Amino acid sequence: MKISGLQKLTLLDYPGKLACTIFTTGCNFRCPFCQNASLVLPEAESDHMDEEEVLSFLKKREGVLDGVCITGGEPCLQSDLEDFIKKVRSFGFSVKLDTNGSFPEKLSSLLEKGLLDYVAMDIKTSKEKYLEVSGVKNEKMLENVIKSVEILKNSSVLHEFRTTTAKELQTEEDFRKIGEWLKGEKKYFIQQYVSSGDLVGEEKTPYEKEDLEKFANLVRNFVENVEIRGI
Repeated sequence: MKISGLQKLTLLDYPGKLACTIFTTGCNFRCPFCQNASLVLPEAESDHMDEEEVLSFLKKREGVLDGVCITGGEPCLQSDLEDFIKKVRSFGFSVKLDTNGSFPEKLSSLLEKGLLDYVAMDIKTSKEKYLEVSGVKNEKMLENVIKSVEILKNSSVLHEFRTTTAKELQTEEDFRKIGEWLKGEKKYFIQQYVSSGDLVGEEKTPYEKEDLEKFANLVRNFVENVEIRGI
């Protein structure tokens, strides 16, 4: 596993769990609003942590932490992700995976094997603007994202969909279309854009709280629970 970082304690990344977060290296998207450029861009890639060092840390946290969040970058790029998750679970931890949904076969396999307890999948924008906002030009990528949405919609594993929003990225109409896309789902989050200083692209413009509430109400016509993060 190419691991670029470890947050030893988080109360936010894994809902309902006292957890740590493991950051994997590399991503197949180039979202201009991405706040982890050092994990995504090859030219900015930092030194990797030794996997055994991370596993040693987890072993010492048995009975202290409840869960492990694996994020990125895009974790599903890692060829040994499944083996790594098995090692994490051997310590008794629940596992949450953050993904952009571009590897539906791998996602489906991990779910079928009972290796994931929670999945958070990004929904960048409406289908019509997806390639633009995700920074890729491959139509196959969008097809894969659509497949992953359906996989999660039909899964009994706890999951959420989430969208990071800024004025340059989505409009009110995009959120209506996202709601239609996710119709029948139980959990969706709108995340306020906040600059980290480690952006892939140029700075974006956050929406006002009132705008985010308007977008959330639109999606609530289709999704049971819609919340706003970051305000």
